[in-house]
Parts: sequence; structure tokens; C-alpha cells
Amino acid sequence: MTIEQNINEIKATLPNGVKLVAVSKTFPASDIEEAYRCGQRAFGENRIQELNVKQPILPDDIEWHFIGSLQTNKIKYIAPYVSLIHSVDSARLLEAIDRQAEKCSRVIDVLFELHVAQEQSKHGWECDELLDYVLSGEAAKLKNVSLRGVMGMATFTDDTKRIRAEFRRIREVFDKLKNEALPQFDTVSMGMSGDYRIAIEEGSTLVRIGSSIFGSR
Repeated sequence: MTIEQNINEIKATLPNGVKLVAVSKTFPASDIEEAYRCGQRAFGENRIQELNVKQPILPDDIEWHFIGSLQTNKIKYIAPYVSLIHSVDSARLLEAIDRQAEKCSRVIDVLFELHVAQEQSKHGWECDELLDYVLSGEAAKLKNVSLRGVMGMATFTDDTKRIRAEFRRIREVFDKLKNEALPQFDTVSMGMSGDYRIAIEEGSTLVRIGSSIFGSR
């Protein structure tokens, strides 16, 4: 199947209100162009160097999502154009994004990354840690970031009960923060090629899909 066919097949499974981000990391600009021609506009990348090569040669109306681990000293390279940073895993990183956004006279949309998976290799806030931070009011003081929601990944496992429980926990944290401190929250980024249907059932509003669109890496 072609990239266009894959995108159309996936979009047909998405309920209203669920957004598709095509994860284009490691794939060439030509593949992104093919997806763009069939109407896809949101693309996810996880390496600054790769993104900075692709961004200038692709259409200006592409919505770039940064989905990988982000070092504070690298933010300046994407701050002028990035649409949404999914991977805010600490107060220090959030504050650094705020500073770089101010230098660019921008307000950058961000998601708090939650750590709910069993693997220690995955990053993010512990749920109670994030709740304490946000409810303290510190995040609300930042003027050049827009706190849009949360992101998280489930454990890489065949145990669908565990996957479902981890996604449910992410959604619970989102709901608590939205109800108690951040009414502007509108995004729950969870679900990839192998588990996005479960993620949607548990309240995802944005899915990050790569291999099911572009093929295996």
C-alpha cells in the first residue's frame, strides 16, 4: 500500500476529535511530501538535527511536533517554528522553553510527558510529581508557553490490560489537572501504531503513528 492509502485507512478509524500526527522520524523528506500531498499536515520528529534539515525544504504550513527527548541547549534550534513539544519531562525544561520562546516572540504549545510505563528507559514526570508541580502554581507563572495537556507511552508489551490501565492513568491525570488548575487543557497525546485503538478508547485526542504510515524503520 502507498503512504496515501495508509493514511486514509488510519484516518477512517479515528473518531471525530482525534488528531493524527504522522511520525516521520528517520524517513526522507520525499515521504513527508507524499503524505502532505494527500492532506496530512502534522508530522512528528524526535531529533533536532534531522528536523532542522527537513523543515527548511518542506512546505511552510507543516505543523511540526517534537516528540523526542529534548535537551535545554537544543531548544533554540526549533523554537522559531515548532508547533507542539510533546516531551516536557521537567520544570527545568519547561522554563528553558519559556525563555527561548520569549526570545523568538512566540508562545510555544507544550505537553507534560508522564511516565507510567514499566520500562525505566522511558522518560517523564511521575504522576504525583506533576500534580504537585502544577497545583503549586509555578507553571502558570510562565508567559511564553501554552500548557495544552499531557503525553505518555504505555509499556511495550502484549498485555493489553496493562496497556489499557496505563493509558487510563494518563487520562485521569489530564482530567484532574484540567478540572483543578488548567481549564485550557485540550490534548491527550497517547497511542502509536501498535496500541492507538486502545489509547483512543481510553481518552486519547492525538495519536502518533509512524510505521503504519511510512513502513518499518
